[in-house]
Amino acid sequence: MSRLGRITRRGFLVTGIAVAGGAAFGVWKAREVPPNPLRPGAGSVALNPWVVIDRRGVTLITPRAEMGQGTQTTLAALLAEELDVAWEEITVRHGPPAQAYFNGALLEAGLPFKHYAMSPTQDWLAERTGVVAKVLALQVTGGSTAMRDGYEKMRAAGAGAREALKEAAADRLGVARARLRTENGRVIAPDGTALSYGELAEAAAGARISGEIALRDRSQWKYLGKPMPRLDMAAKCTGTARFGIDVRLAGMKFAAIRMNPRLGGPMKRFDPAPALAMAGVEKVIDLDTGIAVVASNTWLAFRAAQAVEIEWGPAPYPDSTEAVMARIEAAFEGRRNSALRDDGDADGALAGGGEVIEAEYRVPFLAHATMEPMNATALFEDGRLTLWCGNQTPILQRDKAARALGLRPEAVSVHTTFMGGGFGRRTEFEYSVHAARVAAAMPGVPVQLCWSREEDMRHDFYRPAAIARFRARVENGRAVALEGRIAAPSLTRASVARVAGFSPLGPDRTTVEGAFDQPYAIANYRIEGYLADLEVPIGYWRSVGYSFNGFFHESIIDEMAAAAGADPLAFRLQLVAPAHPPSANLLEAVREMSGWTGRTPAGLGRGVALSYSFGTPVAQVIEVADEDGAIRIRRGWIACDVGVALDPSIIEAQMISGAIYGLSAAVNGEITFTGGEVEQFNFPDADPLRMHNTPRLEVAIFENNRKLGGVGEPGTPPAMPALANAVFDLTGRRPRSLPLSRDFTFLA
Repeated sequence: MSRLGRITRRGFLVTGIAVAGGAAFGVWKAREVPPNPLRPGAGSVALNPWVVIDRRGVTLITPRAEMGQGTQTTLAALLAEELDVAWEEITVRHGPPAQAYFNGALLEAGLPFKHYAMSPTQDWLAERTGVVAKVLALQVTGGSTAMRDGYEKMRAAGAGAREALKEAAADRLGVARARLRTENGRVIAPDGTALSYGELAEAAAGARISGEIALRDRSQWKYLGKPMPRLDMAAKCTGTARFGIDVRLAGMKFAAIRMNPRLGGPMKRFDPAPALAMAGVEKVIDLDTGIAVVASNTWLAFRAAQAVEIEWGPAPYPDSTEAVMARIEAAFEGRRNSALRDDGDADGALAGGGEVIEAEYRVPFLAHATMEPMNATALFEDGRLTLWCGNQTPILQRDKAARALGLRPEAVSVHTTFMGGGFGRRTEFEYSVHAARVAAAMPGVPVQLCWSREEDMRHDFYRPAAIARFRARVENGRAVALEGRIAAPSLTRASVARVAGFSPLGPDRTTVEGAFDQPYAIANYRIEGYLADLEVPIGYWRSVGYSFNGFFHESIIDEMAAAAGADPLAFRLQLVAPAHPPSANLLEAVREMSGWTGRTPAGLGRGVALSYSFGTPVAQVIEVADEDGAIRIRRGWIACDVGVALDPSIIEAQMISGAIYGLSAAVNGEITFTGGEVEQFNFPDADPLRMHNTPRLEVAIFENNRKLGGVGEPGTPPAMPALANAVFDLTGRRPRSLPLSRDFTFLA
């Protein structure tokens, strides 16, 4: 069971090997336990990489960042269940860059399988990806994996620490460990003698434990499975939470950045004199493809950066949106990259007579547009670099900043703060690298580098634009064949090239995820991927490839239902029920929640969509209304199946958040180019939904799926097609491109 590091729900093997600085609690690596990176001060003891105990209580060193998704609240609850401490008394701190905090669930999402119907062999392979994540030290918050990685790991950390504390108490009291129990941060003997964790921690750090320790049954949970108050809520409501942009250090200076607006193009020359003439401006720093200005405050730095006279070189991609999209379209003429689903005989079925539906769909590039713009604070002093920033990849921030300054990674410290939004944007590292370079030019002085909103919007790593061409046939009201060809730049290749310096070969899953892996029982079903060669900077955006393929796939399914003369929800249900009953249950749920009849009155429109992503199927119904010629998004109903609902309130919040993120993108989201420059400067140029035009959303949560799934991203993919299908129901015009505001008028 434990040979390759598998922690099961039934229990885990506790080794007799001591970890440096704490008690080893279990083998979940292939060959060795990652070293404990914690070196707490006097009076504090690290029992393992996640649990620090002192006389004041328990601190959870969390492996995942908090960016508004509630991750750290649930991680604390997972620990509290097994450690027998009061959840509200746990202090949470983000861990340092360290291999011990690798994300064992991250790579599973990249396997080219239909995750809703994985075979035992595929499950076995998925489990082994955790070993690869360990070797690569993938300390990443992303991919909706925080709970999938932490569900058993955090409980195991708590259980291991609990048993180490009991072992220490057993030695002190001369009582067998099996006769001791724990409660509210104490070990209690049969005679009622109670020893606090704080007084046992030092002895527990050296405890050697062998045998299996079973994780507690769900029936014994105190905190999990019920809504919990957010640990970060009070600080965020009172303004005391510290985000990256809030960092303040003695003697700190402030910097702004200005990079080539033709992304990736060179800077030919610059004249810093106009900026240096401004009172309070201290330095203009050459960053090769742009400049940074250091000043006494951020606003002055913003103004001074704009004052620098710069001559920019050309972009390495076509100048206009039309030319960029033509490059993506040209990928269809090239070699096919993948056919991850090729069931039956799609060509034969499409040639079998009757009407063939043909449709082309297009989506634009999208910015992340986090509420907190990119920023990092850095101090370079005595050959060491210290970074403070909100980030999703601490090891990557450390290593890339170290390389930029010619330092060893051990000479760089990273402090991960709260984030005002991540959505994948803060998996990137260029903001830390630029801050490091600015700090190196100002040795001994802490400098906070902050992007203006305009720099942030115009220098993102965008969700790629994509084009899909579908052919489909229905016969006697039933789906006979579906063929999809999808072209886009490769997110995986672009990201891996930035991180590792090479582009991986083979089938690119992200280009077709959300189309090839959906739970539809269509006998003749082929999905192909084509990769566009394009140097627009792209990166992971909330729900990644599912974000555009959800729109493509659920739009063609709706068109098939219309061609069949069928109720679009009933048409889906007929196809989904044989393939994946938990997903079919969600369609039934949103039908009941919304009072769906398949017949909407004049002036109203309803659309439905289903998407299985990140281990979680989600069905949505969106309702729109005509209000004096403008479309209002009135209501929405969401049903999800997360396998195990660890915190219903957080799941509900994330499903609503994901849906609003998707609806905003569907209505107004786009990044376009003129002269090689991004045309969108700020939120009004790609306006998200506001309170007055956001629908009222209801969420139902189910636990029928076979494994615990993610919740941060699965609410986004079905939102866009559900809205587009509702617009069709209202207007009779079929949307085939986003944003919808290009062709339809929405309530502003």
